[in-house]
Amino acid sequence: MDLAAFFDSEMEEHAAVAKATREALAAPFQALVTVAVKSLRTGGKLLFFGNGGSAADCQHLATELTVRYKTDRAPIAAIALTTDTSALTAAGNDLGFDQIFARQIQALGKPGDVAVGISTSGRSPNVLEALRTARAGGLIAAGLSGRDGGQMAGLAEPLLIVPSDVTARIQEMHITLGQMLCGALEIELGLVTQDAG
Repeated sequence: MDLAAFFDSEMEEHAAVAKATREALAAPFQALVTVAVKSLRTGGKLLFFGNGGSAADCQHLATELTVRYKTDRAPIAAIALTTDTSALTAAGNDLGFDQIFARQIQALGKPGDVAVGISTSGRSPNVLEALRTARAGGLIAAGLSGRDGGQMAGLAEPLLIVPSDVTARIQEMHITLGQMLCGALEIELGLVTQDAG
């Protein structure tokens, strides 16, 4: 294996997807920030959910918001629905794996909250079911996806679809966009100044 060539190829692919994401997602990103700010200002919260690497992103982003991102400031209401092993295993065992996030949204969500589903393919049944449940309950169903958006297209709005078919590149952009969301929320909510950090 030519490790130098591998390194260069991966970095070039990452840079190309980052450039395409920058060109394609400015408006959907702004829409996500706008709905999140509106929810948070009226006592709402963000609910993140996804599987595997996306579950890890959910936990990462909820922590950045509830604790701190760049500087010490007031907490921002966010929950990762991927962390409670008792709830996940009980719902999976008793109701089916496709209900593990939907059930928590029924229990914890309220109208005006923002439910953010993360799925690189846009086809994860439990993410789709949670988005449907969120919409039915008066929550804003939003999402991060890749490829063609899968079934999340038309179900999540706003939906940020990373313009790539490569899972690793999509995930890299998801965490970048997620961290940008954290930074934008801190500023838009007046918790930090734009030049902080």
